Amino acid sequence: MPPHDDTLDGDAYVFPRHLALATLNGDPALDPLLRLDWPPTYDGRGNLYLGAPDGSVRLGYLSEGPDDGLWRINAYEDPFGLPAWGVCFNDRCPTEFVTAFTTALAAAYEQGPDAYLATPVHDRVDSDFFRAFVPLLQRGWRIDHPRWGVFAVESRDGLGVVEYTTGALNPAAELTTREARWHLWAGASPEHPLWYATASTDTPTALIRAVTESLSDPAPLPRWRQETHTYADGLAQLTPILPTGPSIPTPLDVRRIASHRPAALPAASVPRWSTTSQPALPGPRR
Repeated sequence: MPPHDDTLDGDAYVFPRHLALATLNGDPALDPLLRLDWPPTYDGRGNLYLGAPDGSVRLGYLSEGPDDGLWRINAYEDPFGLPAWGVCFNDRCPTEFVTAFTTALAAAYEQGPDAYLATPVHDRVDSDFFRAFVPLLQRGWRIDHPRWGVFAVESRDGLGVVEYTTGALNPAAELTTREARWHLWAGASPEHPLWYATASTDTPTALIRAVTESLSDPAPLPRWRQETHTYADGLAQLTPILPTGPSIPTPLDVRRIASHRPAALPAASVPRWSTTSQPALPGPRR
């Protein structure tokens, strides 16, 4: 178990982390882009939007959106054209995975268009789509072929899945449905997942890999136990986060403390008072 941290937002650790679900606070995922001074705007319904000053990247935090796609992030070669790529995280996706993506996106944006518009290709090792699977495979996730044309990797418990669909796809559908090149989800069924995320064909591999790094991290995630009632059939393991008490001093600590104490006064110089005896009265003068 990780050491206790008083700043943790939760009273229980959830393991494996792909079953942790979302937190109620989306600020950590917004912070990487806010630190770039992207101005936030709001609509009349309570949705939040962030956009790069040059219009090349836009994020929508759609708490009052038309569907369960809470996070929608698009990038553009032409600010007035169609998105070059689009990513969606639904409202139950663990916030840490969204934060991993926006952190990588902020870094890529600072590097320039060659980074945040880097189109994955098959003949360049540094941008090959398979690199996004490497963190999963290194941490014990297993290769699967759930259906024709789909390459997938699943967690050891079979409840976390990352799918990559080969062949031609409808670009418009990739941006508006779950029929996208990348499909990440958790649960017993893709039709009724605990959470899901999608990414379209030209999403840079480095951004997808940032998510799979976080997804496969063996460290559990902190959550409030009272909010874990939606974890289906007790699939996740919950471990209490116990507060740490004051540390017990070691013998060496005691010796160090004692060596810095002031020397005691001689016994004869310390006045002693008693409530049971009275001072002797002076005798008569002569």
